[in-house]
Amino acid sequence: MKRSIKKVAVLGSGVMGSRIACHFANVGLEVLLLDIVPREPNEKEAAKGLTTDDKAVRNRIVNDALAFAIKSNPNPLYNKAFASRITTGNFDDDMEKIADCDWTIEVVIERLDIKQQVFANVEKYRKPGTLITSNTSGIPIHQMLEGRSEDFQKHFAGTHFFNPPRYLKLLEIIPTPKTDPEVVDFLMDYGDRFLGKTTVLCKDTPAFIANRIGVYSIQALFHLVAEMGLTVTEVDKMTGPVLGRAKSATFRTCDVVGLDTLVLVAGGLKQNCPEDEANHLFDVPDYITKMVENGWIGSKAGQGFFKKDVVDGKKVIMELNLETLEYQVPEKVKFATLAAAKQEDDLKKRMKVLAGGKDKAGEFYRKAFYGLFEYSSNRIPEITDDLYKIDDAIGAGFGWKLGPFDTWDALGVAETVKAMEEAGRKPAQWVYDMLDKGVESFYKTENGNKYYYDIPAGEYKIIPGTEDLIVLENLPESSIVWSNSGTTLYDIGDGVLNLEFHTKMNTIGGEVLQGLNKALDIAEGDEKWKGLVIANEGDNFSAGANLGMIFMLAVEQEVEELDIAVKSFQDTVMRLRYSSVPVVAAPHGMALGGGCEICLHADKTIAAAETYIGLVEFGAGVIPAGAGSKEMALRASDDYQKENLKLPALRERFLTVGMAKVATSAEEAFELGILRKGIDEVSVSAERRIGRAKRAVLELDAQGYSQPAERKDISVLGKKGLGIFVAGARSMEDAKYISEHDRIISEEFGYVMAGGDLSAETKVSERYLLNLERKAFLKLAMTRKSMERMQSLVTTGKPLRN
Repeated sequence: MKRSIKKVAVLGSGVMGSRIACHFANVGLEVLLLDIVPREPNEKEAAKGLTTDDKAVRNRIVNDALAFAIKSNPNPLYNKAFASRITTGNFDDDMEKIADCDWTIEVVIERLDIKQQVFANVEKYRKPGTLITSNTSGIPIHQMLEGRSEDFQKHFAGTHFFNPPRYLKLLEIIPTPKTDPEVVDFLMDYGDRFLGKTTVLCKDTPAFIANRIGVYSIQALFHLVAEMGLTVTEVDKMTGPVLGRAKSATFRTCDVVGLDTLVLVAGGLKQNCPEDEANHLFDVPDYITKMVENGWIGSKAGQGFFKKDVVDGKKVIMELNLETLEYQVPEKVKFATLAAAKQEDDLKKRMKVLAGGKDKAGEFYRKAFYGLFEYSSNRIPEITDDLYKIDDAIGAGFGWKLGPFDTWDALGVAETVKAMEEAGRKPAQWVYDMLDKGVESFYKTENGNKYYYDIPAGEYKIIPGTEDLIVLENLPESSIVWSNSGTTLYDIGDGVLNLEFHTKMNTIGGEVLQGLNKALDIAEGDEKWKGLVIANEGDNFSAGANLGMIFMLAVEQEVEELDIAVKSFQDTVMRLRYSSVPVVAAPHGMALGGGCEICLHADKTIAAAETYIGLVEFGAGVIPAGAGSKEMALRASDDYQKENLKLPALRERFLTVGMAKVATSAEEAFELGILRKGIDEVSVSAERRIGRAKRAVLELDAQGYSQPAERKDISVLGKKGLGIFVAGARSMEDAKYISEHDRIISEEFGYVMAGGDLSAETKVSERYLLNLERKAFLKLAMTRKSMERMQSLVTTGKPLRN
């Protein structure tokens, strides 16, 4: 059957329920959020004479929970206005409204008896054929079906979101033996395409896949740390970004999650997995038990493995000594293995450096890796038949760039098995069987697709659901059209090119500008090419221009050289706008400064929902000079034509740049005027944005794309607009909201936005504004205070307001 989702009911408004409701609102759905009725009014309600008959009291729990979620940081909504898509109510008065919903999700307390009561109530009102799922993380899914109708059972499954649902990409789908296969297929596809999730099909086993492997990894680490006498700071240094994992690494993550929660989950696995060979590791070490007894359970308690304190008048983050259980100032972590690993940018190659270390760190990595490999291989076929599902789940749920089998591949499967045996570890028999067949890796890439070793079949198969994805990392070498040290130009099929950046933080310097121009030379030089996509698969689209280079030129007072560099950036961005082939940008992560300016000048932008985009140059003591200031003036001019409200439109564009506003999602970027309504689009799935960008190029080409002409009709307000900016900046300086240098930067930017000190409103060209923009940038860059701001960002990564 053809199934569509227009309205969703979320039953339970706690931390997970309210945020799941928000994420469904993010993707445009109408959401009904319900929770229980309070037993009695609280003090404030009683003082107003309200009773449990009053709606304000009856809906207090759900309304307070939603309000708290919307105020939280990071925000669960792409745009706070999306909260209007959520209607609240309670189980007693409003359960009948689920009859209008296409999908009902239960997110109540983790008690089977309560869940079964909720489902009995749901069955009274739910429309047959609609989806009904549970977000449980621990209760076996099949146990919830007792007493339910055949239709309910056919349309029921587990849908386990990870917290926070907006940001963590994993969605585990857990069917029961009675779930209709059509429902399973729908949930897998919908989670991927519409919710932007990595959907992983799981067996109905304790903790499913991600938490089974992830909690094992944490528990094993707890015991390993005690065995090796490591400090929590040492472990976090070794298990963070250097390993391709989150900055919060291990112990900071435990503090955020809460030790009480981890102990509860570990206890559940201890009880429910008696046959697990690592069952003994689910016993918490003595130091964890003592921490929980002391109430040192993490961030929500103010202390856990770390706590903030004041030492010698300075705020410091103290670490817990796991032997003495006293807090101490952490020492700088120095391991030769880590120093060597930092020299290797390729994460997979870095794994060999880490595992090959001859010091204590190398020993730690070998013990951690070998235990993880043994445990993960032994979970097949218990928790899944397919090894890629373990990597997908742990990657999306815990933020590991390389899952267990990807890491094992990077180290070499056969040689690692030998090393494991020497260390007293032994993987599952299927690994030996695989090697006996002459198969030496768990994955391979071929013709742009990634294949996994299918254990039951004993052969490679394409990873399901990836057939229509464009993954640059998987493209064959033959698809590379051109490359330099900072970029690679790929043929992604059907006459479309893709330029990928791969500099540090994907910053834009000479090599990236060369790559952009070369990509356009090739695309415009042969009629077989229909257009260009600009996208990459790094952590971020681009952190902007190479500030270190700008700072060095400014310090040396190389005005002419800096002028040439800025003009080269402007000319390249303008060439993107006015090329003879369509150009589509597909940003994700950070798209700041120059990265934002590239998007501003593309024919179309397909932005991942999690794109943090903005013109942030004020923080570096300068103004946007990659045609960004010009573009803000141009867009303000276009706004005049639509609304005839010239000063307000100009002021909005000024504030967007002057306050260095960064959109916290692609949806918010429309509100800031960075993305264009009716032109640019949002892709909830970051993995699908390159494919969508390619389709956009083909659509523009099919429509008969013609090279546009540079604009010469931009309305600027001259002295009238400039006066507003100057007066505003000086009043803010007088009120101590901004510094003197902030005011100077604001006035220079205002000068560009106003088109200079023209005596009246005038039509000017883009080139006229580009010259103003570049001169203002150079003037500011050569000042001492701007150089101090640049130096702070380059050396510490922190902005300086001087």
